[in-house]
Amino acid sequence: MTDSTLIETARSSKAWPFQEAQRLLKRYPDGIKPDGSPVLFETGYGPSGLPHIGTFQEVLRTTFVRRAFEAMTGGAPTRLVAFSDDMDGLRKVPDNLPNQAMLTENLNKPLSRIPDPFEKYESFAAHNNAMLREFLDRFGFEYEFVAASDRYNTGAFDDALVNVLRNNQAILDIMLPTLRAERAATYSPIMPISPTTGAVLQVPVEVVDADAGLIRFTDEDGSVVEQSALGGQSKLQWKVDFAMRWVAQGVDYEMYGKDLTDTGIQSGKIAKVLGGRKPDGLIYELFLDENGEKISKSKGNGLTIEQWLEYGTEESLGFYIFPNPKSAKQLHVGVIPRAVDDYWQFRERLAEQPLDKQLGNPVWHLLRANEAHDGPDAPGAGDTVPVTFGLMLNLASVLGTEATAENVAEYLDNYIGEPADSPELDRMIDAAVAYTRDFIVPTLNKRAPAENEAAALRALDEELAAAPADISAEDLQTKVYEIGKQETYGFENLRDWFKALYQTLLGSDQGPRMGSFFALYGVENSRKLIADALDRT
Repeated sequence: MTDSTLIETARSSKAWPFQEAQRLLKRYPDGIKPDGSPVLFETGYGPSGLPHIGTFQEVLRTTFVRRAFEAMTGGAPTRLVAFSDDMDGLRKVPDNLPNQAMLTENLNKPLSRIPDPFEKYESFAAHNNAMLREFLDRFGFEYEFVAASDRYNTGAFDDALVNVLRNNQAILDIMLPTLRAERAATYSPIMPISPTTGAVLQVPVEVVDADAGLIRFTDEDGSVVEQSALGGQSKLQWKVDFAMRWVAQGVDYEMYGKDLTDTGIQSGKIAKVLGGRKPDGLIYELFLDENGEKISKSKGNGLTIEQWLEYGTEESLGFYIFPNPKSAKQLHVGVIPRAVDDYWQFRERLAEQPLDKQLGNPVWHLLRANEAHDGPDAPGAGDTVPVTFGLMLNLASVLGTEATAENVAEYLDNYIGEPADSPELDRMIDAAVAYTRDFIVPTLNKRAPAENEAAALRALDEELAAAPADISAEDLQTKVYEIGKQETYGFENLRDWFKALYQTLLGSDQGPRMGSFFALYGVENSRKLIADALDRT
């Protein structure tokens, strides 16, 4: 495949990352900015808490668009900045942190100037920033980390702050009509940091000399203070800060959630006042729990990234996040098994697809998102696994409380005919054992077969007893089919027969291809399952 073929196909692709990248291409038709600098993508992070699944999805989706843009431009230079707003004041002490009293004493101070409650880093923000970087590195993202505290404290944002002060009234004209009267009375685009308490102050501010960065305000003790807003002595309000960052850093693309729609509108207007332009970006829908309610850190509903990785795989999480970012997604453990199996189906299919289909395949984007890979030609692009995750879950559920990674792997070795020692398979086995232990075994309920079902099970047992030792999964499946189709046993359709097998042998309403399951579990073990079911009649 030539670069020109990829460029041409990418520019006509309807996959959403390419559609997003098309907007950037309209901004920069040659793929580069007028000053020759790389196109800049940005994601934001509030370090008052640890990185979570929302952080992951935003960086991943932005990376999808970044890689799509590179494909459409033949490898135009790009950058991805992960920006941490660690100059923000701590408004509330999270309940799940140690040293609550110390944090309470430091309320309203910049996160970067509060001691680390875990007593490992120089500040609370430094701890969470380190967790962010470790988190992003774990998934192989290529990014540059930028902390607001560094930009404010070193003076890197001073020119941008002066620009805000010069346009103070124009920004007020944008913001005040959007605020309640009580909030508007104390609102200022710039928030000074108290020279006496170190708190970020929400007080009216008078611009004394914009060019010099000098402001006047009333401190918490009632004294009137004149001080510089530069060099880390102030912090901008959120919507103003968003706009200032866009303009100061030359951000070209930043996506954000539906809950920040109004922020994006107001920040875009402020960016224009500051002499810049709002970046392109996607407004994505939020995650919902299994009841359709918005996921909230304070509620603790939904699913954490740690939970997903315990019961699923990294690739399946990315796969689940990829489609339809403008549609809300339910995020709970029940969606994991299908996501794991769908990922491997799409990965196996990738190598054989024509290029236009590859570009719509989520796995193409997932492989390119990782800096260690380079698209469908990367090692493993067409790989598959010998059994589905769903089949592993069925095996582990039959083993019940005896299921371990070791004995599941032993069954797989026997089924495959050689040691199943790939890292991907190992992760799937660990996840299957954990998922079965926590969510399947407690719900299993093997019912007794009805009279006609018992007769069909006896016939199936006779077929298994007569089967050769090397019988294939397909031949076993054929035997299962043939019994279910016989009018003698009174099944209205094959679905009723398979449902009977699932409920009487496995204890669930859904299950695998039974031929594959019998081959994996072993014919003799499968006959014992049938015998146990018949004993319940």
